Amino acid sequence: MIIKMLVLTWVAGFTAFLGALLAKWEGSAESANKQKLVHGVVAIGGGILLSAVMFALLPEANKNLPVWVVATAFMAGGILFCWVDQWLAKQASQASQLLAMLLDFIPEALSLGAMFAIKPEFGILLALFIGLQNLPEGFNAFRELQGSKLSEKKRLTGFFLVAFIGPIAALTGHWVLSDYTEATAVIMATASGGILYLIFQDIAPQSTMPRYWTPPLGAVFGFIIGLVGNQLLG
Repeated sequence: MIIKMLVLTWVAGFTAFLGALLAKWEGSAESANKQKLVHGVVAIGGGILLSAVMFALLPEANKNLPVWVVATAFMAGGILFCWVDQWLAKQASQASQLLAMLLDFIPEALSLGAMFAIKPEFGILLALFIGLQNLPEGFNAFRELQGSKLSEKKRLTGFFLVAFIGPIAALTGHWVLSDYTEATAVIMATASGGILYLIFQDIAPQSTMPRYWTPPLGAVFGFIIGLVGNQLLG
């Protein structure tokens, strides 16, 4: 069972690398149609992140914590990643999409590991849900980092290594956090606050284009992916 869990979480993280490869092959967005596609993919990532907050992270936090603890952790997450975002801006870094992806991936991999200790039959579906999220997020994060000082090879290597964060987090959740549900819930609530901040600060503004109205529909599509995933898991 543990080997299956490790493989599933690695594949779920590997989809971020596939998204980065797609962004590399796509190249720069010269035409209006290509720009609409890119902005739409950004919106899809934002929609999936929002659905993860509503259907995966916060519900689990609410099950195991009083509402005031959830609210405090949620606010702390927003403040923490507001500070991180400001720090990245001062460093001339362009990593908000990557940060959002890790904010989402790590808590969900932790919960996947804990879930395997309780309900292993849901592991495959949850891994699929995480993988669907990571694909557009990897695409968006790679494009966002194109203005950085990192070479293309180093960026792709970084995204490949991200896949190994999943098994590490899943093992932690399986061996440690499965007995500490309240600690896991605090992590999920904190991540939710950070994700919501990043959606409105960095992701949503990138999804719009002057004089074009269709790219933000990607957020609706992304949210539907999360909604369907939640129904399958439920």
